[in-house]
Order: sequence, then structure tokens, then C-alpha cells
Amino acid sequence: MTPARSFYGLRHGATDWNREGLFQGRTDNPLNDDGLRQAHEAGDLLRGAGISRIVASPLVRAARTAEIIAAAISVPLAIDGGIIEFDFGSLEGLPVRDTMIRHGAKSATDLVSILPADGESWDAMTERSLRCVSAWLERHPGDNLLFVCHDAVMQGMANALCGSYFRNSHATPFRYARENAQWRIEQVVT
Repeated sequence: MTPARSFYGLRHGATDWNREGLFQGRTDNPLNDDGLRQAHEAGDLLRGAGISRIVASPLVRAARTAEIIAAAISVPLAIDGGIIEFDFGSLEGLPVRDTMIRHGAKSATDLVSILPADGESWDAMTERSLRCVSAWLERHPGDNLLFVCHDAVMQGMANALCGSYFRNSHATPFRYARENAQWRIEQVVT
């Protein structure tokens, strides 16, 4: 399912597992001090972006990031499991870099090709995420929505809509911009 219009996405602030380079997936780790600072900075940055509603993943790292931003820009916040992080299965908690080296993976595309069968399907994650975003956009046609979620979710949507992955940093807002039938991803700078 392809969303009917543009929307915003933001990866949660950093956690200790992010700093350690571990597959985090569904492990419900909290933000660390850097992540909290990043969330506050994102709230400051987004004050002038015109966002009128936030939807967040239920995992604490995304929900807390969204709470901080929602308070900073005074908009309503909802939680939706449709944008929960990818389930990495048996890779959960393992070092990303070591796993990529062991399997000869050099890119995001390579990484997707080595995901274990005991986790979620990449295509299923992308489909559920786009379905979630589309449903919120349809329910709130007058709102500019920000989805606070996770790197894999944002990468899956980017690849499905734009045909490529992108460099995604913690608590950095991006706009998934639709013009006619074409999509692009642009970092939000105010």
C-alpha cells in the first residue's frame, strides 16, 4: 500500500544498544542520556515544521522520543504497533558489524538478504508499516503527521517508495515527500 501524500518520519533517540552496535529489534531498551538530548533537540527543531499530530511505535525508545517532541510542539500523540521495529529473530542482541562481516554483507541490501527465517519478513514489515502510515493519513487528511519509529521501519518504507535506502541518524526528522507519483526523502532543516 502506498501512502496518498507526504509525511514525516523520525528514528527514536539513541539507546545503549545502538551505541554498542547491536541488533535491537523488539528488545524494549530505554533511551540513554544522548537519546534524551537528541529527542529534546528534535523537538526544538520541529517547532516550525507544521507537524500537527505524532504517531509512535509502542517500544519505549520511540514512545519516549515522541512524548518529548509532542510536549515541545504541543500536538497530540498516539501509539500504534503498526510501526513497531523489525523482529530480527536470532540476530537480536548480536553485533551488527560482526554479523555483516561473517556473512560478507557490505550494504543494507546485503544485510536484508541475510536476515534469519526465525524473525519477521522484511517485506511483511515494510507492508505493515506502509499500511499503518496510510491509514493514519486517511483518518487525518488535514494533519501533517510525524511517525516516530525505528531505522528498519524507515528504511523499508524508503526502499519501497523511493527505491533505495538512506543515511538515517537518531532523532533526525525526514520528510517522505510525494510529488505526483514520485517519492523522495529529504532531511528536515528549519
